[in-house]
Amino acid sequence: MTETSTFKTPWGWMTVAASAKGVTSIDLSPTVRTARHGPQKDDAAASIVKEAQAQLLSYLEGERRDFALPLDWSAGTSFQRKVWKAIARIPYGRVRSYQWVATRVGGKQYARAVGMALGANPVPIIVPCHRIIAHDGSLGGFSCGLPMKRRLLSLEGTLTQLRNAR
Repeated sequence: MTETSTFKTPWGWMTVAASAKGVTSIDLSPTVRTARHGPQKDDAAASIVKEAQAQLLSYLEGERRDFALPLDWSAGTSFQRKVWKAIARIPYGRVRSYQWVATRVGGKQYARAVGMALGANPVPIIVPCHRIIAHDGSLGGFSCGLPMKRRLLSLEGTLTQLRNAR
């Protein structure tokens, strides 16, 4: 059973979903217009959604740097989970390259596969794929769009350190 909540943040609308195992997805889509909550049938999942919402709001307000939430990794392949777990360890205010991640999950030849795994990351922000940049110091890509990536990196104080950040 999955529980969801759509809520307004200082940055726009966000939807969080969770199973009893942990957060399953975060949607940063700006097209959502009204707050909604899924049917509250799974108390464990509902509790996780509520806590995720509170932690995400705190992060976006600049008050939180780390997340203490269980994650339900079941949607990904074993390679994707390996990539997501590697980037989950990148500290707030730091960036790493696709090649850096690739080296940690099997070898630098996997940099392109790392990019694909990051594009499939179901829980952006908590699993901070926005902290992954191109080897040359440029932004690279981001599944939620480059304006959101710039904003997240700016919040964490790293945007000005990058080359071609515009």
